[in-house]
Amino acid sequence: MRAAPTILHLDMDAFYASVEQASKPSLRGKAVIVGGLGPRGVVATASYEARRFGVHSAMPMAQARRLCPNGAYLVPRFTLYRAVSDVVMALLRELSPLVEPLSLDEAFVDLEAGGAAFDAVSARAAGERLRAEILAATGLSASVGLAGSKMLAKVASEEAKPDGLLLIEVGTERELLAPMSVRTLPGVGPATGEHLRRAGITTVGELAEAGEDELVRMVGRSHGVGLYRMALGLDDRPVVAERDAKSVSVEDTFDVDLHDRVRIRGEVQRLAERCVQRLRASGHSGRTIVLKVRRYDFSTLTRSETLRGPTDDPAVVREAAGRLLEGVDTTGGVRLLGVGVSGLADYTQEDLFAQSLAAGPEPGTAGSGAPDAAAEPGGAGGPEGDGEAAEPAVEPGVEPVRQRHWAAGSDVRHAVHGPGWVQGSGVGRVTVRFEQPGSPPGRVRTFRVDDPELEPSDPLPLVGKAQAAG
Repeated sequence: MRAAPTILHLDMDAFYASVEQASKPSLRGKAVIVGGLGPRGVVATASYEARRFGVHSAMPMAQARRLCPNGAYLVPRFTLYRAVSDVVMALLRELSPLVEPLSLDEAFVDLEAGGAAFDAVSARAAGERLRAEILAATGLSASVGLAGSKMLAKVASEEAKPDGLLLIEVGTERELLAPMSVRTLPGVGPATGEHLRRAGITTVGELAEAGEDELVRMVGRSHGVGLYRMALGLDDRPVVAERDAKSVSVEDTFDVDLHDRVRIRGEVQRLAERCVQRLRASGHSGRTIVLKVRRYDFSTLTRSETLRGPTDDPAVVREAAGRLLEGVDTTGGVRLLGVGVSGLADYTQEDLFAQSLAAGPEPGTAGSGAPDAAAEPGGAGGPEGDGEAAEPAVEPGVEPVRQRHWAAGSDVRHAVHGPGWVQGSGVGRVTVRFEQPGSPPGRVRTFRVDDPELEPSDPLPLVGKAQAAG
């Protein structure tokens, strides 16, 4: 625990949805939901306007559509999200050499290491300056938490949302935490929260009063000691700068234990897609596929399979993860699933024996110009697909007619009307709104899906607030 609140936690507000609103002028102030658009798609991010209807991340997309039928439902565009993230992370590194990214839109910063702050006053000034610089460079809002530890800085940024800054003065931690729900603490999910509630513990203050011995008795030594320290506001973990990765992994904890084997298999496939996207973004491939399963009783199983050579092929990782799942008993329910790749290399040697003979094209390459919805942490979709039927068989020697698929939210360019984005498609038609970052809301036009003048396009750069004003 530091003597001054010089650890900063940055969290961009509703990042994917906010990027979409900033790049699509007609969606500003509207309910925007980003995720997998297929029948089994999952919400990756919802704008604050959509959250008022009860929509939230990890919710099935079908449920989101029922809650918010008039929202804009879009596929993710991770190429653009990564570009915006690079701008934000560069601003953080101007503050300090010690930046610990947690995802595209979240990071810890050690302000002391860079000389940006040494007390509460200078820390607050650094945080406000950072928020202003992010807004000017990207047009997006960010929430900042400042405290003497990583845990408290993250709690502070969550309390500051949206578009705010909260500084926790050293010495006030226990007073601030006491009335908060136990779910505020990292690692306290629905199952642990319910277990504590049945014991009469619902706030952090009550957790601290219970004492370490009682918590160890209730949830085990490792978890109990950690909970007690967090309840007291104690956290000595340093901010660790990026280093060479030994493995790449993603995992999700579910609000309700999963019992349906088909749903579990689908979640594993989705996680495999996300893991491959992280793997590729890091410039690596890997040989060993790891499956992690935490069951209803908190027992955690890991299974692994080593391939003949390193790969970054999503079909290979999906197949391997699926095989590993077959050997795991999920009776009773699953509360956490994870997929990882280790044995990293900076080259790829495809393992032909591990590839599925029936593997189709990589999700997101069906002419939509947009990556699959499970391509990053917090993404959704993946194995659910985009709802397209399989391509019908054709007579030998007859050239098949391929109908392009236009996913809602994907970028296009028309030879006459210029850049735009897909609002929707169906019955042989595609509707496009022609606008771009920094422009006024644009006009909507409809074309045949095979219009030769309409082509998929790369995302246009986001325009910062200062640029838009100019």
